[in-house]
Amino acid sequence: MISRGSKKKNGAGGWQVSAICLCLAVAMLYVKPFLADRMFHHPASMPVLSERGSRPEITMLYHERPPYYVTGPLGIYGLCVDPVKKAFSAAEISVKWVKMPAARQMDMLKFNVPNTCAVGWFKTPDREKFALYSRAIYQDTSMVVLARADNPHLVSGLPLARTLENRELTFLRKDGYSYGPYIDVMLEAHVPRQVMTTAENIGMLKNIHEGLADYFFISEEEARELIHTSGLLTETFQLIRFPDVPAGNRRYLLFSRSTDKNLVDRVDAAIIQVLAPDTVKKN
Repeated sequence: MISRGSKKKNGAGGWQVSAICLCLAVAMLYVKPFLADRMFHHPASMPVLSERGSRPEITMLYHERPPYYVTGPLGIYGLCVDPVKKAFSAAEISVKWVKMPAARQMDMLKFNVPNTCAVGWFKTPDREKFALYSRAIYQDTSMVVLARADNPHLVSGLPLARTLENRELTFLRKDGYSYGPYIDVMLEAHVPRQVMTTAENIGMLKNIHEGLADYFFISEEEARELIHTSGLLTETFQLIRFPDVPAGNRRYLLFSRSTDKNLVDRVDAAIIQVLAPDTVKKN
């Protein structure tokens, strides 16, 4: 009898000890982070996080378009991306890169989404109605025409008007794009035979390759990169140059009009600081 009673008493005591241990364990879950923070983190290091968090952030819209904007295994880079990264770092403004089709980028700016920016666009009067332009971030080489090498109607060295007026040729025109002031005016004046497309450059190149159109306008550095990375034979294509087409167009950042003007001014000041003087001219 004594033996049975003793076992019963010990079982009750064991239950109480287990309950106390459980309570201590739960308490430690809450107390441990506090103690660890006090023991291992010096108070002077904490403001670093708040300083980073206090940086304003701009949502930067881009689309895949080598060599201007390229998404690589280690991030986004390109002829327009690299100077933007330098400028925003100097301006102490964070950037959130968002890939988006070109037409939707313009919609975002027209909808006036705050602190939103599109990278690498030409300046046009229409876009100035709904966006704020930065200083220039990059200047293209001269605009050329990309065509099949076996097209007998396209020859370098002639005035641009001769090509635009040739009804044997079909111009492949990207919807919503500008080709710079000079070519835009010439297109309006001479009204070439044309087909519209929303395809990206690689799709446009395939259209030329398949004979669905005869030519499209593109900067020379972009044309060479496009052909090189297309998987198509380089000798299949030719670049047509025009003596009257001026030096390459400048590319800019386009900010939504609701973006804090102080941020735009900070970016402009940083562009002047980190980029070559000939690039950053306003016009």
